[in-house]
Amino acid sequence: MRNGAAWLVLEDGTAFRARSIGADGEAFGEAVFNTSMTGYQEILTDPSYKGQVVCMTYPHIGNYGVNEEDVESRRPWLSGFIIRELSPIASNFRATEPLEAYLKRHHIIAIDSVDTRALTLILRRQGSMKCGVSTAESDPERLLERVRAAPDIVGVDLVKEVTCEEPYDWPPPGSFGLRVPSSAFSRNPKPETRNLHIVVMDFGVKYNILRQLASLGCRVTVMPATATAQEVLARQPDGVVLSNGPGDPAAVTYAIEAIRDLMGEAPMLGICLGHQLLGLAYGGETYKLPFGHHGGNHPVQDRSTGKVEITTQNHNFAVRVESIPGRRVEITHTNLNDGTVEGMRHKELPILSLQYHPEAAPGPHDARYFFQRFTDLIEGVHA
Repeated sequence: MRNGAAWLVLEDGTAFRARSIGADGEAFGEAVFNTSMTGYQEILTDPSYKGQVVCMTYPHIGNYGVNEEDVESRRPWLSGFIIRELSPIASNFRATEPLEAYLKRHHIIAIDSVDTRALTLILRRQGSMKCGVSTAESDPERLLERVRAAPDIVGVDLVKEVTCEEPYDWPPPGSFGLRVPSSAFSRNPKPETRNLHIVVMDFGVKYNILRQLASLGCRVTVMPATATAQEVLARQPDGVVLSNGPGDPAAVTYAIEAIRDLMGEAPMLGICLGHQLLGLAYGGETYKLPFGHHGGNHPVQDRSTGKVEITTQNHNFAVRVESIPGRRVEITHTNLNDGTVEGMRHKELPILSLQYHPEAAPGPHDARYFFQRFTDLIEGVHA
C-alpha cells in the first residue's frame, strides 16, 4: 500500500479507506463507538477496552495532545483506534507530546479520514462486530478473511491479560513512572471518614477508582484478579472493591468463585465488570448488549432518590437480574436509554454494585458520591 494508507474492514464486508496515524501493521478486535467529546487519553489507557477497536464519534481528536498525568493504567490496551480527523496542532500547556507520537510509541494501530458517522450508524443498527485495521494489506477482501477468522470476544477471559501480577499499595512505588499530582493520592481522611483499608481486586482497574478511594482517606491495596478469597481476607480489609475490566464476565470463573467466598465476610462494591461478576456470583446470568454502552453521556436514574445522573459507561455485557435465584437483590439504578440494570444492592448483605463508572475519567462527576456511600456502608457495618 502507498505510504500512510490503511483499510478498515468490518465483519459484514463493509470497508473504509483510511489514513494511518499510528503504528504500522494490523489489528483485529470488536468494533465499538465511544460518544465522549474529550478524554481520549483516558479511553486509550482504560483496560476495559482490551480486545476492542474504538471509534470516537466526536470528529476532531488530538487537539490537546497527551501528557503523563491523564492516564488510567500503565499503558494503552485497546487493539485499534479510529477517528474522523487528527488535529494537526496539540495546544495545551500540560501536553508533553502529540497524540500521533503517543500512538506510535505504544504501537497502537490507529487511523483517521474515516466517516465515523457512517461507521457508528452501522454499529448501532447491526450491533458491534469484529473488524480489522491494516496498513499492510492492500486488498480489503483478503483482510476480510482474516477478520472473520479472528476470535470472538464472547467466552474469552481477557482479565488475566490486564491484571497486575503482584499485590501493591496505592500509589505504587514510582507510580509506574507517572508524574501524577500528589493531590490524586491524598490519604488525608475527611473529618467524617475513618481511615479504612480497602482491597481492590484488579480485573482491569482504572487509576481513578484508586484515586477516589484514596481521596476519602482509605488505605488501598490492589490485588491480582486471581487472588482467592482467603488471600484477600488475609489482608484484613474493611471493604473490598471489585473493579472494572474487559471482556465476557462468564469467562472469569475464578473471580466468580472468589466473590462467592467473600460474600458475608466483608462489605463489597462492584464496578462495571465487578457488578457483572457479582450478578454471576449471585447465581444469575449476564448477556451481551447489541452495541454496548461506551461514552460519557448516559442517563441513569437512582431509584432511591429519583435523581438522574449523567454517567460514564464502558461495557458490552449486562446483568439479567430476574435470573438471580431467590430475589436476593434489588435494582437501585436504571439506564434511561434502554432500561438495563445499572445498579444492585443485596437485600441482606452489605454489597452494592454499579454498572457505570462513578469515578468517570473521562466524563461527568455526577456519581462520585457513590464512593462515600460505600464507605458509609462500611462504617455502619463496623460500628
